[in-house]
Amino acid sequence: MNKHRVLFLINPVSGIGKQRAVEQAVESEIDHGKIDATIAYTEYAGHARELAREAVGKNDVVVAVGGDGTVNEVGSSLVNTTTALAIIPTGSGNGLARYLDIPLKVNKALQVINRMTIKDIDTLKVNDQVSLNVAGVGFDGHISHKFAKQKNRGPAGYVKLITREYTKYKSSVYRISIDGKTYELPAFMITFANSSQWGNNIHIAPQAKIDDGLIDVCIIKEFPMYEGPSLLISILDQSVDQRRYDVVTTAKEILIDSEDSLVAHIDGEPIELGNSAEIRIQPLSLRVIIPPKDFRKNILDPLLELKELLPPIPNLPNIPKGFRPGSK
Repeated sequence: MNKHRVLFLINPVSGIGKQRAVEQAVESEIDHGKIDATIAYTEYAGHARELAREAVGKNDVVVAVGGDGTVNEVGSSLVNTTTALAIIPTGSGNGLARYLDIPLKVNKALQVINRMTIKDIDTLKVNDQVSLNVAGVGFDGHISHKFAKQKNRGPAGYVKLITREYTKYKSSVYRISIDGKTYELPAFMITFANSSQWGNNIHIAPQAKIDDGLIDVCIIKEFPMYEGPSLLISILDQSVDQRRYDVVTTAKEILIDSEDSLVAHIDGEPIELGNSAEIRIQPLSLRVIIPPKDFRKNILDPLLELKELLPPIPNLPNIPKGFRPGSK
């Protein structure tokens, strides 16, 4: 039986520091009877992109070990090829990995790779660049640019930055064409979503599907400052598409321009788009390794076995309505 050729690209500096344990975990967790694994470390920004391009045709799978930026570099290099993307999420947000239900524990993510279940997903083309997960202009782009300069890259630093910048940020006026229908409006931010979330289970497009051939466009219009908490809650409880200041629709192609420079992000990484951008869907253009349907069941099996060993919980007597301790 021919082995699957799998290249692990490890970003040693991204995210929260799990990367250094990956090499040892690959040795212990990967099924070496089925997989011929090699490991390479990235050395500078953009290096994962270069290595992934070189791997096309030589490897069946390239594994991005890092955060959303590393996943984008690797995955964007594999679009429209037969080489699949796998993810070991070690970043702070892990948006695409969370959407695909890829475990955040390294050993479990490696077990997913052993199973070699492949799914074709859409990607977005933003001008000449690729987004696998979520891109946007406006406030989230502004935050991405600020966050990239911070030393504290964890969730706490991110929340603190948003809190500080929210009161100072001014909306811009955008002209946006959605599948040929044109609108002009002031907006706080405009998000182009392939999956439903930015990361950390914070959902900007609750109904988005990664294989439907459509971009979910979320326009958060200019709103009074006192509505800020409402926006935050709606993102956390996946009801952002129900607020009166928000518009969520789907499209295959979007054109956007503004007199102001489009301060943007692609998969969380800051980018300048100039004064205009074209966003297009690339249907089923990337192969990814995902957990098989029975994988979660297999994870829970040991817990179910443990439950069988525990004594049964006795039935509690019925307690009369209105009963209070000390009452008769």
